[in-house]
Amino acid sequence: MAGRLDGKVALVTGASSGIGLGTVERFVAEGAKVLAADIQDAKGAQLEARFPGRLVYRRCDVMRESDIRDAVESAVSEFGGLDILFNNAGAGGVATGVEDADLDGWRSTYDLLLFSVVAGTRYAVPHLKARGGGSVINTSSITALQAGYGPIAYATAKCAVMHFSRLAAAELSQHRIRINAILPGFIATSIFGAGLGMERSSADQLAALLAEKGGNAQPIGRVGEPHDIAAMATFLASDEASFITGSHFVVDGGMTIGPRSAWDKTVVSPVLQALGISPEQADAMRAAAGTRG
Repeated sequence: MAGRLDGKVALVTGASSGIGLGTVERFVAEGAKVLAADIQDAKGAQLEARFPGRLVYRRCDVMRESDIRDAVESAVSEFGGLDILFNNAGAGGVATGVEDADLDGWRSTYDLLLFSVVAGTRYAVPHLKARGGGSVINTSSITALQAGYGPIAYATAKCAVMHFSRLAAAELSQHRIRINAILPGFIATSIFGAGLGMERSSADQLAALLAEKGGNAQPIGRVGEPHDIAAMATFLASDEASFITGSHFVVDGGMTIGPRSAWDKTVVSPVLQALGISPEQADAMRAAAGTRG
């Protein structure tokens, strides 16, 4: 049975763990050949061993423009072209706010999360044009939509990624290059532990704990996992999405649909909270109103 990505070549950054790893596994399963780019060399070597002939690992620090350029060129030289670019690599960035802003940290965060996306797209475009078009997928975040989900530098960078995807889609549509953004919600990956300064192994363990314990934080009743984002990335990379460009796709288990009171009946609305009315009192008031009716 043919895979959805048969005959396609993909470059994935941040490919050795988390969302990147889940997407690499899905892309290969769907028939793509993959250039896996990351700075985790041991995990990259393991990927090559898992998928001989289907995947090549290249060290790529997306803070270095030359590494991004070389990763793109490696995908072309190894597999003969490029059809899909998944600009996914990232981390939490600097945690300071506005009043105590560490401006160097903010610049570094933008280099990692935004300028790497611009550079990846810039170097991929000539090769995507040579194939008659292609798909660029950028990892944004629900932090791009509203406050409270992440540090402000991270959130503003991710918002810029979302808007860049839309503007670049307009510019490049004439070449049949589609560009879309995915906005993950609470996905159990090592990014949370890394943001707390943990070593990689400890951050990976925390991700497993989040997957087990964090389901009550969102309406769907479970934490998101890398394969949830990989499924959306695979769709956007495939010909099934050939009429979709310049859009963003929220994959968050319903986390951004509204306040907790909208989906958790044990929590009263913000208005009732302000009035000091408990869930039990609210239920009693509703019951009384029903009786009167």
